[in-house]
Amino acid sequence: MDPRSEVLLRQAELFQGSLLLAGLPADDLLGQLPNAHGWCWHAGDQATLDSGFEGRTHFGVNAPEQPFEAAVVFLPKSRDLADYVLNALASRLAGRELYLVGEKRSGIEAAAKQLSPFGKPRKLDSARHCQLWLVTVDHAPQAVELESLAQHYEVEMEDGPLKVVSLPGVFSHGRLDRGSALLLKNLDKLPSGNVLDFGCGAGVLGAAVKRRYPHNSVTLLDVDAFATASSRLTLAANGLEAEVLTGDGIDAAPMGLSTILSNPPFHVGVHTDYQATENLLRKARLHLKSGGELRLVANSFLRYQPLIEEHLGVCAIKAEGQGFRIYRAKRA
Repeated sequence: MDPRSEVLLRQAELFQGSLLLAGLPADDLLGQLPNAHGWCWHAGDQATLDSGFEGRTHFGVNAPEQPFEAAVVFLPKSRDLADYVLNALASRLAGRELYLVGEKRSGIEAAAKQLSPFGKPRKLDSARHCQLWLVTVDHAPQAVELESLAQHYEVEMEDGPLKVVSLPGVFSHGRLDRGSALLLKNLDKLPSGNVLDFGCGAGVLGAAVKRRYPHNSVTLLDVDAFATASSRLTLAANGLEAEVLTGDGIDAAPMGLSTILSNPPFHVGVHTDYQATENLLRKARLHLKSGGELRLVANSFLRYQPLIEEHLGVCAIKAEGQGFRIYRAKRA
């Protein structure tokens, strides 16, 4: 059981009514709170929850429409995303209770101040290295449209500026990260065919490839619903069309790919997690056609090259700079 869930269950008498759990972990909390429903935006967690509690979780970037008497927000890593989720729920809880739970090392004590616009926050519990906070919503805000919170920026490319639309919670929100910038400079000589942008974030790589190689079909894939929503906005802003999928890692990707491009994630929340990337490297050959190529950018300290060579074949360093390397390997 996630320690944040354990803290809630210490106060289980508070959560017996109609309750919404926003950003909940994929554990047995719904089993312990039979009147609760979940709102999830992580495709992997959603799949796990749906298999155990079918029909009790809502997936997407917008809060579920069904009514609820109280809500618990599991603190997201991104402050901007926390603001959006808290606003969305507080707007529907006038005179009722909104809770915030999170680990101490994720900054829960500071984040509790984000409850202040709605009323006077108070700490209910501190245990399992977590804290639980409550506010009775005396000042219900007007709900804010998600797209109004998007940050827009442009990336200079050889064929003109690329417009990027970034939503709260998306990796490198509102700016181009150094790894993607290096990979954008090394998109030459991609094989023709089907291209996958794995861990697409705001869709920078996928949009750039589609514009540069218009005859290639492009798929953008991410585990996070806010990322894929951003990618759709980025594609639309540039007048481009591509397939966008929200799914749990490389297993959700199409087969017969000519290229897999990725600036893969290795953090989930406040925890370091290499699982999605390592799973990609182990299974890339299953999704690539013969002669298909994996082109990946990663921090130089991450030892991905031996894993790529073990599962795919000879791996070369195509470029490096500012603490990043681009690895390139082809399926025989």
